Amino acid sequence: MVKANKLTQLQATRLKEPGLHGDGAGLWLKVTEGGSKSWILRYAFNGRERWTGLGPYPEVSLADARDKAMAWRRQVRQGIDPMQVKHQAAAVARAEQAKTITFDSCAERYIESHRSGWKNAKHADQWTNTLQTYAAPIIGKMDVALIETAHIMRVLEPVWHTKAETASRLRGRLEAVLDWATVHRYRTGDNPARWKGHLDALLPARSKVAKSKHFAALPWRDMKPFMAELRQQSGIGALALQFTILTAARSGEVRGMAWYEVDFEHKLWTVPGERMKAGKEHRVPLSDAAMQLLESLKDTKLADTDIVFPSTRDHKPLSDMTLTAVLRRMKRDDITVHGFRSSFRDWAAEATDYPQEMAEMALAHIVGNKVEAAYRRGDMLEKRRAMMQAWAEHSL
Repeated sequence: MVKANKLTQLQATRLKEPGLHGDGAGLWLKVTEGGSKSWILRYAFNGRERWTGLGPYPEVSLADARDKAMAWRRQVRQGIDPMQVKHQAAAVARAEQAKTITFDSCAERYIESHRSGWKNAKHADQWTNTLQTYAAPIIGKMDVALIETAHIMRVLEPVWHTKAETASRLRGRLEAVLDWATVHRYRTGDNPARWKGHLDALLPARSKVAKSKHFAALPWRDMKPFMAELRQQSGIGALALQFTILTAARSGEVRGMAWYEVDFEHKLWTVPGERMKAGKEHRVPLSDAAMQLLESLKDTKLADTDIVFPSTRDHKPLSDMTLTAVLRRMKRDDITVHGFRSSFRDWAAEATDYPQEMAEMALAHIVGNKVEAAYRRGDMLEKRRAMMQAWAEHSL
């Protein structure tokens, strides 16, 4: 019988001579030239000699090494090759490791997969900036499968009570990324960022945290003197702002406006769905004043662009700050470009008898519920034409 347990703990500690020092039964303590030590097991399986490492010394003690060696020899007696078992376990571990993915990686892949579907190129940047600013420092490097409600709360709580709108968007984006991870089988179970029936029990509703902030608007009664001053301003930005006010459109819709969208014969501007916030085509009846403005621009139309209000520098659409810059030149920091839509809405409600839904349609807002929308197929175009003409006459 092969003698085992030749070494003592003291010997294992003091051995310095390079080479293999036997403990018996195939267990060896290997000492390198540099003085490091590790356990080696020699065994035979199906007539073939095998060598395997059992770990470094002293992390793996003498007693631990003997236990490991005994377990391997037990498998050999059972007809099992412990080396094959070890390799299989390592393969499983590598496969499991390959399944893990961080939240940051999920967020990046989610944004890339949705980028082509977002109308505004800035949307992807907003998603990236929000998640990098608030989520990445806390859960960015975490395995997405391990993210729980407590982690989501750590992300949201610092901003929930001070930046209500930002926090609400952040929560929605966290929920979307985690849903994506679940669909791709990187995680299982409920989404810890969901609101209804979950976070709504832990956090106050956004409406209770802060009142909605409205865009500063010019009182509708002050439109005439303001427009008179605006018409004295020079530059393409001032003309674009006039047209924006006359049509009650969003500035982005006007800045991206192309000549082929205008039907001069029928006095109609049709904004394609891909340029609309709601993703649906929007028809805008043009008042006489709006038509006159466009007619004045036709003679100066640039050959290398189809944009109605192009930048004089590169002939591309105006930036989102160009119209705001016009207001600043007029020293009107008290109002915003978007606020003129509110001016129009207030005028329609307080100074006219036009139905509320007609003004909402002019603003390209979704009107009514799904049932009501199903029955109302038209967009009240001709009735809205009279309303937009009245708005122009009130403003000029």
